[in-house]
Amino acid sequence: MSGHSKFANIKHKKERNDAAKGKIFTVIGREIAVAVKEGGPDPANNSKLRDVIAKAKANNMPNDTIDRGIKKAAGDAGSVNYENITYEGYGPSGVAIIVDTLTDNKNRTAANVRNAFTKGGGNVGTTGCVSYMFDKKGQIIIDKEECEMDGDELMMLALDAGAEDFSEEEDSFEVLTDPDSFSQVREALEKAGVPMASADVTMIPQTWVELTDEEDIKKINRILDLLDEDDDVQATYHNWDE
Repeated sequence: MSGHSKFANIKHKKERNDAAKGKIFTVIGREIAVAVKEGGPDPANNSKLRDVIAKAKANNMPNDTIDRGIKKAAGDAGSVNYENITYEGYGPSGVAIIVDTLTDNKNRTAANVRNAFTKGGGNVGTTGCVSYMFDKKGQIIIDKEECEMDGDELMMLALDAGAEDFSEEEDSFEVLTDPDSFSQVREALEKAGVPMASADVTMIPQTWVELTDEEDIKKINRILDLLDEDDDVQATYHNWDE
């Protein structure tokens, strides 16, 4: 994983302005609504909701905002129904891009996603056109500075809890899990008091594309920025080697 520091990206995103914070709160708010509708409002009986709450706390979402989101989703039978739609496509020089969305208006979202790709010289493809180049994994990133455990101790804890892989970078540890084991591994680390910089089920590229042309780099950034600004977009995955 060296050269692809997810931790550096996390720090960069957290240092961004309040607009970015507003966006992450919108994203998490929708995930709370979906988790509550699927498994009920009690985190004790809903592992997906526990995972989203942990993600909310990692992003400094206030507890009362989290509670309000849960109550709203639980109490409002007629509340907005979000649909999960994934788009796949290509950026400049064949960079593979996957876009996860949660939307209450498919036409709006499809138009916005296509527009983002077009403005960056890319194009949306058919379902499955790039996802085969990625592995779906639970990924937990731990900031070394925040963690009191040493690497070996942390690795044993993670593997005993069901993790598939453990790696160490200069400034962080990375734990990878099968998507089905993600919740139990995250909860085992949480129980042991391990602070997590991020914990998500994500898409990890099998290979990376390097861009050397300045114009291509501008274009890929254009696509990613436009997708990042769209409230319907929950997550974007790509294999550009930044």
